[in-house]
Amino acid sequence: MENNTTKVTMFVLLGFPIGHKAEILLSAILLAMYILTLTGNLVILGIVPTSRQLHTPMYYFLCNLSVLDIFFTSVIIPQFISNLLSGNKTISFAGCMAQSYIYFFLGTVEYFLLTSMSYDRYAAICNPLRYHTLMNGWVCTHMVLGCWMGGFLSVLFPTILISRLPYCQSNVIDHFFCDSGPLLELSCSDTRMIELMDFLLSSIVILCSLVLTIVSYAYIISTILRIPTSMGRRKAFNTCASHLTIISISCGITIFIYVTPSQKGTLGLQKIPAVLTTIVCPFLNPFIFTLRNDTVTGALKQCFVQLKDVVVHRVLQCQRGSAAVRKALRGKLQNSCPNPAGQQDLIVCERFWRVRKALK
Repeated sequence: MENNTTKVTMFVLLGFPIGHKAEILLSAILLAMYILTLTGNLVILGIVPTSRQLHTPMYYFLCNLSVLDIFFTSVIIPQFISNLLSGNKTISFAGCMAQSYIYFFLGTVEYFLLTSMSYDRYAAICNPLRYHTLMNGWVCTHMVLGCWMGGFLSVLFPTILISRLPYCQSNVIDHFFCDSGPLLELSCSDTRMIELMDFLLSSIVILCSLVLTIVSYAYIISTILRIPTSMGRRKAFNTCASHLTIISISCGITIFIYVTPSQKGTLGLQKIPAVLTTIVCPFLNPFIFTLRNDTVTGALKQCFVQLKDVVVHRVLQCQRGSAAVRKALRGKLQNSCPNPAGQQDLIVCERFWRVRKALK
């Protein structure tokens, strides 16, 4: 940059200061995790609509969470891998602002969805007789729409303010994506009001989600403890174990990063937790929901059995069709050259019998 008043048109994502070989290894690990994340979430999106036993509100929310995780990882990981492999770590100003907005928008929606899933588990365990009334199709649809609209609107105004800040000190972001903290450090104007707004919004989203989730699980645990049989208690707890695991991991990491206002010089320590929230958690989500859920694993086994039956049926059809074709060709060859020993031109007939022998 030539002077302090030059307008920034692009940023440089510093990422992790590691060697070239380590960058190649890291990009390979990220690519493998990205592919597995996409595969796991696409399997969920494919199995839930096709399995009748999964047509419940819980798996409706899970499908939305899978869509969110696909977009969430796609906003960060491909750009990060490209930067590691190409060595070109620049990102345009508009691209940086878009990445920052989408990241916080999807992160906020994830908290709202996890909170909605907490209420769904509360309704299923504490009010089983009224469950289908409390969580009917109209309610679930509007809850999901509220999650997406709430996330869209809650981070819109802060992102607009950040995009209008003058960036005249540097264009090097000490992070692997366009996080709001490093962006605010680069501004040459007073950013305390925006930092306070970010702090308040993140605190409201996280704390409200935590409070509602804790209240829901307090009622859930109280209800489970009143179940007379150990088998019934275990079955009830298994229905919410996956959700409880994911929300514990997400809340624990995010509280560490975003509730406490970032200070200069501490951003390097926040890269590892940021990796967990942007890469590791979306990677773990589909596997936690499938491996620890008997209903999903049962539906997966049923789908594999159905897929196997379809493949076997297609193979048998192809074999029957091939057998019919071979039989027809053998008949034509027999008519064309019924007895090569009685033919004078053995050279002409020899090729027919070679083909006939191959078709047997």
